[in-house]
Amino acid sequence: MAHRDQAATTGTWSLHPDRALPADRELRPLAREIYAATRGLPIVSMHGHVDAGLLADDAPFGDPAELFVTPDHYLVRMLVAQSTSPHGAPGVRGVHSLGVAPLPGAPAGTAPAETDPREIWRRFCAGWRLYRGTPTRNWLEHALVEVFDAPVPPSTETADALYDHLVDRLARPEFRPRALFDRFGLEILATTDPAQASLADHARLAADGWGARVVPTFRPDPLLHVDREDWADQVAALGVAAGVDVVDYRSYLDALRRRRAAFVAAGARATDHGHLSADTTPLDDADAARILDAALRGEVTADEARAFSAHMLFQMAAMSADDGLVMQLHPGVLRDHCDGILRAYGPDKGYDIPGRTDYVRSLRPVLEAFGHHPRFRMIAFTVDETSFSRELAPLAGVYPALRLGAPWWFLDTPDGMRRFREAVTDTAGFYNTSGFVDDTRAFCSIPARHDLARRIDAGHLARLVAEHRLDLDEAAETAVDLAYHLPRASYPPLG
Repeated sequence: MAHRDQAATTGTWSLHPDRALPADRELRPLAREIYAATRGLPIVSMHGHVDAGLLADDAPFGDPAELFVTPDHYLVRMLVAQSTSPHGAPGVRGVHSLGVAPLPGAPAGTAPAETDPREIWRRFCAGWRLYRGTPTRNWLEHALVEVFDAPVPPSTETADALYDHLVDRLARPEFRPRALFDRFGLEILATTDPAQASLADHARLAADGWGARVVPTFRPDPLLHVDREDWADQVAALGVAAGVDVVDYRSYLDALRRRRAAFVAAGARATDHGHLSADTTPLDDADAARILDAALRGEVTADEARAFSAHMLFQMAAMSADDGLVMQLHPGVLRDHCDGILRAYGPDKGYDIPGRTDYVRSLRPVLEAFGHHPRFRMIAFTVDETSFSRELAPLAGVYPALRLGAPWWFLDTPDGMRRFREAVTDTAGFYNTSGFVDDTRAFCSIPARHDLARRIDAGHLARLVAEHRLDLDEAAETAVDLAYHLPRASYPPLG
């Protein structure tokens, strides 16, 4: 938590050194000591959405609104949710008022984006109170204070001075992307890239000696859902990228394998799959070929599409057993809940909503086939935390190929991470989990998210020490493993 009185009286703003550590007087000193063992460790960021071009170009960041506000769906969704409330930020009427631009060909009447970055920043600062108690506030405070030396917290009164301060910092060479990458202590960063991506930015990074530090991740989702409106265009782009004329099921699989090989050659360590369902039931090849043919003709049904996407998750697992790419699965989110926002402004605008997810039956086909395979590794995530102790922890606690992913998205909060440790450790222990992944598009939030996770784990481990369930040296060693060694081991380099 920030020292607000100090900021008001001296013009300086600092963060409490014990933020997010246990309030209990016996636990806090133990947590401090455990956290100290992890605080300076390098960051292994193996699941994120930072654009590789940001680092390949290494150009200065734009204005504060472009960096902090417009691309952050966590931040945008809160302001939009309060847009008609007396407590909301003045001027916020929808995503457009925070700089989100309409799509080309958006429906008539779609509101144009606000283009004045200072006005967008003012709206965000006026709504700062809305983030009280949220992880968004933790991340933003860390970035503003620890990275950009912000002298005061956001508010209506401080908005312009804070904007000017950030503009000054962003113009300095030590605040360009690669300099911050080093300053953050990033050992490796994995991006998330479409299957048909050229990987040109990764090639530029490799030419500059950054190839082992920034690696791609293979994300084929749009290609596996054959009832998407843009599926035919996606498949055509896949064929061009792979050098394959996709005319049937066999050529479709060949194109996917070729693109996976291109990602492996570029340093990839993982694939990434965000299906609504975790179903991995395979089809007979003849049925899969028939559905693919129907999709190519534009005649596929919704039931066929669901069955095919489940089948293709099984096929992705089979390919991972061959090429060694770790298979990341994070299902259970209904993407773009508001169709009007999707059509007007596109995806990832804060309208993705979690739902109930089954894993026990859904993952059984893949785990029966590959759960003991020496080259197969799956990391399963969820936003349905009721499944942690009931389903995912028991599965990860017995299948060698399965690891349980860290609390993700709506759950990578202080309390969500505490509940995760309490729910899964009894059955999965610490060492059948992946270690922390940040899953962020906001580059400057990466160290904030990892720091918060390390603090929460320190608090959990401190309680085990206080209850005489662990020795202090064991707790410190476990904290280091969770923060550093487990993410490295969960995403091993290929070859």
